[in-house]
Amino acid sequence: MNAAFYQPVDAAVVPRFAGLSTFMRLPAVASPVGLDIALAGIPWDGGTTNRAGARHGPREMRNQSSLMRRVHHVSKVAPFSLANIADMGDVSVNPIDLQDGLARIEAGMAEIVAAGVLPLCAGGDHLTTLPVLRAVARARPVGLIHFDAHSDTNDTYFGQNPYTHGTPFRRAIEEGLLDPRRVIQIGIRGSIYDPDEHGWAREQGIRIIYMEEFVRRGSADVMAEARDVAGGQPTYVTFDIDSLDPSVAPGTGTPEIGGFTTREAQEMLRLLDGVDIVGADVVEVSPPFDVGGMTALAGATMMFELLCVMAANVGRRRATEGGA
Repeated sequence: MNAAFYQPVDAAVVPRFAGLSTFMRLPAVASPVGLDIALAGIPWDGGTTNRAGARHGPREMRNQSSLMRRVHHVSKVAPFSLANIADMGDVSVNPIDLQDGLARIEAGMAEIVAAGVLPLCAGGDHLTTLPVLRAVARARPVGLIHFDAHSDTNDTYFGQNPYTHGTPFRRAIEEGLLDPRRVIQIGIRGSIYDPDEHGWAREQGIRIIYMEEFVRRGSADVMAEARDVAGGQPTYVTFDIDSLDPSVAPGTGTPEIGGFTTREAQEMLRLLDGVDIVGADVVEVSPPFDVGGMTALAGATMMFELLCVMAANVGRRRATEGGA
C-alpha cells in the first residue's frame, strides 16, 4: 500500500452501510491536483428520449460501490496502491437547459483533464459522454471502445434536435473529437428505425460488432480486434449499462433483450489491459427502473473493472518513469 495515496474506508472497521457514500468508499476531494484518476458523477439525463431517471445513477452507483474491495480477484491489481484515486463529487449540471447542462459538464471535465488526471465517470444518460469527450479530446481526436445495445450515431430527433442520448457519437465525429477509424462498437442489437440506420456510422469507418457476431466469436477474439482498432493510441472507453441483458440490468432507459451477461462484460473489460485509456464512463443506470439495486451494482462493478485497468496503466507508467 502506498501511504501517499488515498485509501478506501475499510469495511472491516466501518460497515458498508455507515459513513459517507462515495465511490469505492474513497475520500471526497474538491480538487483534482495530485490525483491520477478522478471518479466523478454526472447526474444529468437531459438527452433522454423515453424513460428518464439516469440522473439518479451516480448516487446509487456510489452506494453500491461500497461492495468493491481493494484487490481484483483475477488480475490481482490493487488499484489504490498503484494510483492516487478519489471521488471528486458530481460535476455541475442544469436539468432544465440542455446546452447549459452540456457546457457545465464539459467545464467540470476540463478541470480534471487540465490537471493531467484521468476521468472515470458515472452517468447520466449517454449524451453526457459528448461533453466529456469535448474535454478529453481538445488537443487531438481519440479512439473509442464502445459497449452498447445502440450505436448512438443517429442524427436528429423530434424535428431538428441534434442532442439526445441517441446522437452523441455522430456529434463527436462531426466535431473532430473521435477518429472514426479507431471507433469500435460492441454488442449492438435490437430493432431499428430504418434498414440503413447504421449506414452513416459504417461510412465513417466505425466498426460495428453486432451481438450475434459477438456470440459467434467470443470475448477474447472480439477484444483482440478492439485493441487493434485502438491501435496503441489514446482511447476513450464508454460502457452503456444497456449493453447488459435486462434480466441482469433492468434499471436502464432503453432495455434490449439478448445482451451480455455480467460475466461476459467483466471479461471484456479485463481484456482492455494495456489500452491507452484517457478516460472512461459507465452510463444509463436508471435507479427508478432498478430491482434491488442490481443494475447500480452492475454499474459500480464495471467502474471497478475499468478502474483496475486504468490504475494498472498508471502503475506501469510510474514504474517506467521511475526507472528512467
